[in-house]
Amino acid sequence: MIKIAYNTLRLLRPRQWIKNTAIFAAITFSGDLFDLTALQKASLAFFAFCALSSASYIINDIFDIKKDRLHPFKRFRPLANKDLSITYVLVLAFFLISISFVLGLMVNPAFLILEIFYFLIQFFYSTVLKLLAVIDILAIALGYILRVYAGELAGGFHISVWLLLTTISLSLFLAIGKRRSELTLVSQNKSVNIASVRKTLSHYSERLLDVYASIFATSTFVSYALFTFLENPSGFKLGLSIFLPDFLPAFFQRKWLMITIVPVVYGLMRYLQDIYEKQEGESPDRVLLSDKPLLITVVIWIALVITIIYVIGP
Repeated sequence: MIKIAYNTLRLLRPRQWIKNTAIFAAITFSGDLFDLTALQKASLAFFAFCALSSASYIINDIFDIKKDRLHPFKRFRPLANKDLSITYVLVLAFFLISISFVLGLMVNPAFLILEIFYFLIQFFYSTVLKLLAVIDILAIALGYILRVYAGELAGGFHISVWLLLTTISLSLFLAIGKRRSELTLVSQNKSVNIASVRKTLSHYSERLLDVYASIFATSTFVSYALFTFLENPSGFKLGLSIFLPDFLPAFFQRKWLMITIVPVVYGLMRYLQDIYEKQEGESPDRVLLSDKPLLITVVIWIALVITIIYVIGP
């Protein structure tokens, strides 16, 4: 029984739920993070997406059983390793989808529709889209982007165009890094045919993926820099006018969000280092949780964003 529970937990991949924290982006940058009603809806949305994303992972694992058994790491997954039965995981997936849709309806109908769209994208990715070069990367990135939009629909807040462009660029960057690392790992195993593990990998070269990664790392930096310069979040803030009197130059009284560019730049550079030197990146959540400097950078970035928006004022 304990073994089944442990393998079930592995199957659900709770570590990857960290991606769903993107749902809180809209409420955070809108200045309403401490609005209890909005926070409650965002939290419901978060748990709904956790259940739905885990169900998507289960479905993907079912379709990929044979290929996962050829993969250096994925062959140890519960389904590929025959630790759980297909019948059991199908029932579990149906239960998680049902729970997710019930929670989604509690948030609002628009959020439920987005959930359904997200699930369809994930299903088609598992069956068709991941077989198409470039399209597979776009599909992975779309999953990240929809999480941010889910937070917008849940709280009823709108994110700025520049934050949206940052989200798109970062999502593509992470998706490309995922493929780049996977290609490196599979290529190291000379006894395994790349196409047999993942068909699209045979259509990518390391040089091509390097160019893609450079493009979207740059666009992430540029978009976020423009976001911090142009954005003016409103909402509850304590304000520190006593420390920033009127006679000080205007520079010291505004555009504080631009400070957060520093950890973003370091984070991008550190992640690229993980991809190219450590040959990681296949799982962004694993990289984040295992790379302490990167994790500390993310924590610092979050602390700076909350402090600037809710205490100092942007």
